[in-house]
Amino acid sequence: MITTGGGASTSVPSSGLPIASLYVGDLQPDVTEAMLFEKFSQIGPVLSIRVCRDIVTRRSLGYAYINFQSPADAERAMDTLNFEPIKGERPMRIMWTQRDPSLRRSGVGNIFIKNLDKSIDNKALYDTFGAFGKILSCKIANDDKGNSLGYGFVHYEKQESADQAIEQLNGKLLNDKQVSNAGQSNSFTPLFLRKQVAS
Repeated sequence: MITTGGGASTSVPSSGLPIASLYVGDLQPDVTEAMLFEKFSQIGPVLSIRVCRDIVTRRSLGYAYINFQSPADAERAMDTLNFEPIKGERPMRIMWTQRDPSLRRSGVGNIFIKNLDKSIDNKALYDTFGAFGKILSCKIANDDKGNSLGYGFVHYEKQESADQAIEQLNGKLLNDKQVSNAGQSNSFTPLFLRKQVAS
């Protein structure tokens, strides 16, 4: 973990403002805290960075947490660095850290999207669905080689945003292509969206 200001990681900076914490995912296994610090500290003062690692092998799990001193700097980092590559060609996926697990498990604001064109990536998903409200997280499901599996998830801050996205986009086409049903060469199905329900 990288920390600044004397090497100690604190939960509240001396200014008394809340820390703005970001989740950074889809990292290459050899991305280090130093690389992330170099990239993110250009935006503003970084309090700490931690690349999450396997407890036994110490190999990167492909994601990190970055704490900024200022929420405005964290927001600027999301706006300017989201979906930028840090090493190689794989783009980083930056989202707000969700410390409340009940928010993720509740199903509120979650939608599942299937029949996506294989060319649609995380950025395209974020850009398309971001028009309907604040996105807490979004992700295209990929195989172990990084190829799209043709479905993804979007988690909105508010259920109303999810409902509006479903209403506006269900049955529509993305990337000017119809999505083909597996095993049926000449039949097409529209984009399919549904609410995610907690189990």
